[in-house]
Amino acid sequence: MPPVDYEVRGAVALLALANPPVNALSRALCGGIMDGFRRASADDAVHAIVVIGRGRGFCAGADISEFGAPPPPPGAVNLRHLIAAFDGSTKPMIAAIHGNALGGGLELALACHWRVAVPDARLGLPEVKIGLLAGAGGTLRLPRLIGVEPALRLMISGDPITGAAAATLGLVDELADGDLAAGAVGFAERILADGRTLRRVRDIVPPTVAPDFFAGYRAALRKTARGFEAPFLSVDAVEAGLALPFDQAAAREEAVFVKQLSAPQAKALIHSFFAERKAASIPDVPPDTPARKIGRAAVIGAGTMGGGIAMCFANAGIPVILMDSAPAGLERGLATIRSNYARTVERGRLSEADRAARLALITPAHDYDALGEPDIVIEAAFEEMAVKRAVFETLDRACPPATILATNTSTLDVDAIAGATRRPEQVIGTHFFSPANVMRLIEVVRGKATSKDVIATTMKLVRDLKKVGVLVGVCEGFVGNRMLRGYLREADFLVEEGALPQQVDAVITGFGFPMGPFAMADLAGLDVGWRIRKGKAAARPNHLRYSPIADRLCEQGRFGQKTGAGWYRYEKGERTPQPDPAVEALILATASQLGIARRAIEDSEILERCLYPLINEGAKILEEGLALRAGDIDVIWLNGYGFPAYRGGPMHYADSVGAKVIYDAVRRYEAVHGEWWRPARLLERLAQDGGRFADLPGSN
Repeated sequence: MPPVDYEVRGAVALLALANPPVNALSRALCGGIMDGFRRASADDAVHAIVVIGRGRGFCAGADISEFGAPPPPPGAVNLRHLIAAFDGSTKPMIAAIHGNALGGGLELALACHWRVAVPDARLGLPEVKIGLLAGAGGTLRLPRLIGVEPALRLMISGDPITGAAAATLGLVDELADGDLAAGAVGFAERILADGRTLRRVRDIVPPTVAPDFFAGYRAALRKTARGFEAPFLSVDAVEAGLALPFDQAAAREEAVFVKQLSAPQAKALIHSFFAERKAASIPDVPPDTPARKIGRAAVIGAGTMGGGIAMCFANAGIPVILMDSAPAGLERGLATIRSNYARTVERGRLSEADRAARLALITPAHDYDALGEPDIVIEAAFEEMAVKRAVFETLDRACPPATILATNTSTLDVDAIAGATRRPEQVIGTHFFSPANVMRLIEVVRGKATSKDVIATTMKLVRDLKKVGVLVGVCEGFVGNRMLRGYLREADFLVEEGALPQQVDAVITGFGFPMGPFAMADLAGLDVGWRIRKGKAAARPNHLRYSPIADRLCEQGRFGQKTGAGWYRYEKGERTPQPDPAVEALILATASQLGIARRAIEDSEILERCLYPLINEGAKILEEGLALRAGDIDVIWLNGYGFPAYRGGPMHYADSVGAKVIYDAVRRYEAVHGEWWRPARLLERLAQDGGRFADLPGSN
């Protein structure tokens, strides 16, 4: 089918973009738009041109899959050619917008003389989310049309606004009720009847701002966009657009955009964009695998995780029973849920009516008899195998045979939990991350008996909850927490050997993590890890090094922020970590007892020893088939552990550094620190072959 449908209604030509599913601006579509424009321009019977989208929306922007593709043939049309043609049109150009008008799609609409939209259309410039700035005049036209501050808000957040909001700002000239094409044609006919002068956005006089506006804006941005390049490039482009002649500023914008396309941050963020979408693809669970409807849910345990998971269902409009056998625990959980929703209302992110509606979807219960016939039950009980097996034995008796039984365990063997039931094929892991109502990630853990329809249903449920799901296999800690162990282990060893917690944390936050390992441990609570370590102490290999410092902190009652002291101390009512001389004294004493001669440790060593165990363990996970692809590991670490988005995740970062560089470092540390640093066979192979994790089978 042609990429653009051409139709004439009276004196108005309609160019209908037809490149499903989102009308991305592929080379073919750009060529089709130009052909339609030239045809309409040459037709004396056509006096106005409407550009509209077929299907789900107007145009979602550039075809990202073409980024990095071989150069187009001579004469190929691109978005900038279209915009130049629209600018030169002697006939009124009207963009008719429904669905998405994003990125290059909005820039195409901005090159038209007028814009008509339905109220629930979505308009925005999301390029910053893939490390870019608007590169086809968006940074120049949008401020001229709606003002500098509103334009910067759209560009820096990358979040779209509705057609109704766009009309309030002046981005949209008319809202259409009913048939959009008819409304746009009617608008064009009124333009012609009124004899209106063509209004080119580029010709609008640029707005003025205070002399110190951009300096102040950048200063504020450094606090909210630390480490990211694209937001600052966008500010630079807007400032240049006010100071320079339009064509000169447009040439500058284009040059920065083209340069940024090959920058590491853009490559990392584009990788993340595709990796997140690829994670939904499971080779042996094809897209047409029937997924059950989840109309009723239940959560067992009203603690922090259970309450957060119940909120996830309520937020998605799914009725959920929150069960806890302890009345006090249930009431605490419900009180926390009410408080969470109240804060959201106070911040203007939720209406009072929506809050009441969501609370009404959560039904408290004290016993299993009240569960009824849920489609899925998620267990969020205490993280001990005996407790979880007991819960699943009871659920197996209490729930209908078709009910999916899911465990929120973060480390335990899902197969052992499933073994407590007569329906292991109905058991699956759903590892939510805390706080569950905020964090996007869910590790979906496939047991050896989990059926394909249960996997398909759970992955669909994850999407319905507006989460990101990654399918992983069964092992201790699954993917994320298994990798985390080496990161935390080396951080502990580094403070024994000569670093201090604040130095390690500074290196890690300098790399881009929101928190370092010690501040993170204080936030999570040191007692959580201590309880797990005590439970595994008997099985700990004696020949492997172990750091006792965290245990000794806990023995002193230093559990982190909750007690006002952990690796750091905290002033009452404050969350800012303060270095504590008592912790330094404990570190020095422990190192002396262990016979460790402390030394000055370079920041570069800290970074390698914290990050390279992540990568090495990720390679082992891929060897063992516990993650489907390297990109899935990146999605987990980007969405669950704060790995800096502009670095693309640990495995993408490994590819940017080079497998040989990392392998050589791992071998070097193995020679000093022993078995903990044994390199993965996959890492060794990639180092020898010059390969990349991104090129492994199934990754593309």
